[in-house]
Amino acid sequence: MTDQSTDSPIEKARSPFSEAWEMFRGNYAAMAGLGVLILIVVGAVFGPILYPTDPFDMVWAPFSPPGQDGFLFGTDYLGRDLLAQILNGGRVTLIIGLSAAILTIIIGVTVGALAGFYGGIIEEFLMRITEFFQVLPTLLFSMVIVALFGASLPMITLAIGLVSWTAVARITRAEFLRVRELEYVLASRASGASNMALMFGVILPNALPPIIVQSALMVGSAILFEAGLSFLGLTDPNITSWGQIIGSNRQYILESSFTVTIRGLAIFTTVLAISLVGDGLNDALNPKLRKR
Repeated sequence: MTDQSTDSPIEKARSPFSEAWEMFRGNYAAMAGLGVLILIVVGAVFGPILYPTDPFDMVWAPFSPPGQDGFLFGTDYLGRDLLAQILNGGRVTLIIGLSAAILTIIIGVTVGALAGFYGGIIEEFLMRITEFFQVLPTLLFSMVIVALFGASLPMITLAIGLVSWTAVARITRAEFLRVRELEYVLASRASGASNMALMFGVILPNALPPIIVQSALMVGSAILFEAGLSFLGLTDPNITSWGQIIGSNRQYILESSFTVTIRGLAIFTTVLAISLVGDGLNDALNPKLRKR
């Protein structure tokens, strides 16, 4: 009988996305971080719906310990439900982190792309601006912006974005300097592609992996920034965020530490999960680290 089986089957070529996902999925720390982050996002989105308690309502005696009188996380110095504050504050905190990261990416990618693509005097000018913002004390600069223009949610987001874009700009510039001289870019230029088409249609898509990694980490950095500003009292008193909860209870950190520590753990867990996902993306999107 003749053997009908094939000795060397042709394996289908996998897309870069499939390779990156396989690499990411094999990173157990990154997958754990992604799972925790999904739980946090789901809790922030649906938690206030499932637990519809107003975070500003004084529902019980102040400083009720966690688990007492039916309050899972206790109450704060005004007798407000801390669980309701965490669920509602998580939504605001994540929105600030994501919005500030998007603003950071827009500024950083624009500056870095222009500097890396054009070079010369444009690069010198933009890099000097980048260095100026880089040497400024970021927290102090953001405090000045919020103090001058008000502690509203949009202004806090703007302040965080304005002080955090330099790392993205430097990474984008470095990638543009590397990619702009490659053959397919020169071929696109020779075919008559405009500068804008080259920058954002040819070079940027091939420079995205390190930018994506940095962007993921910027969300965690923005959350920490917001917590720092809120702890110092530079926050909108009409909204509830994790940082605002810590800031409003900071005077009672010694006698009622649970009003601060649970919120601090929420921030720590979120930032750690984002960092683990960022590290996983770094490994997955780096061609040198992919399994071939």
